[in-house]
Amino acid sequence: MHIQESHADVQTTVEGKETSMRIFVFHPTIPQYPNARFPGVVLFSEIYQVTGPVARFARQIAGQGYIVAAPSSYHDFTGPEALAYDVPGTDKGNEWKITKTLQSYDVDSSKTVDYLLSLPTCSGLIGTTGMCLGGHLALRASLDPRISACVSFFATDVHSRTLGPYTAADTSVEGPGGDSNHTIDRLGEIKGEVAMIFGIKDTHVPDAGRDLIRAKLRGAGAVFSFYEFAWAQHAFIRDELSKGRYDPAVTKICFEALLELFGRCLKTDLGPRDAKPEKVEHFC
Repeated sequence: MHIQESHADVQTTVEGKETSMRIFVFHPTIPQYPNARFPGVVLFSEIYQVTGPVARFARQIAGQGYIVAAPSSYHDFTGPEALAYDVPGTDKGNEWKITKTLQSYDVDSSKTVDYLLSLPTCSGLIGTTGMCLGGHLALRASLDPRISACVSFFATDVHSRTLGPYTAADTSVEGPGGDSNHTIDRLGEIKGEVAMIFGIKDTHVPDAGRDLIRAKLRGAGAVFSFYEFAWAQHAFIRDELSKGRYDPAVTKICFEALLELFGRCLKTDLGPRDAKPEKVEHFC
């Protein structure tokens, strides 16, 4: 399937501050079918914005028949250009990640979904995916009931409640209580299906952190799959400057999991989900 690449600049307003967010668009095309319609996928990037590896990942998804929209997350602070995979770029990305507010992240997500749904070539079904920071943002975007499917790669800061401005990490089961706006405390709002993907050797999300995310998803009654790969580290799907962590074999398996979930939930008209528990027979 062919791909047309473009971008759209969308205005966002948070707490009275207006900024322009660039959305990079990867649109599948089929010759002689100008009115073909496709599901949409919001692709959230790692802390470096839309880099070469992120764009290549977007093209792979678009080539399977999805309109991929990749927003530039740090428009509050800088332009849409990608940060370098070096120490200054990493420092900026990590600083902006916790300076940007949860409200701003949520507005970005909602505006990107709005954009996809405004396209006459979009079928109306939307999924999310992303890696690192983007893995968290993909999961958080699923709090929007318009999201039918999410594939989250090694999501950071979910287990520690450290996305956006914070005072101290909180890895407790119960969390801060009250009306917590942390993603992990709102998982019960998810209406779609989720796939969480991690490497067991990921130093950013340790064993206890992954266990907490899994337990919170189960406790929230979410429909989810949870994948852990024995030798995979953080950023194992990044095929450039991954500091020796890129694992193409595991990445291929994960992409197949993404295609299975998106194909079932976004390319099939499933209708509303029956809330009655499924009775599963116990067979040998």
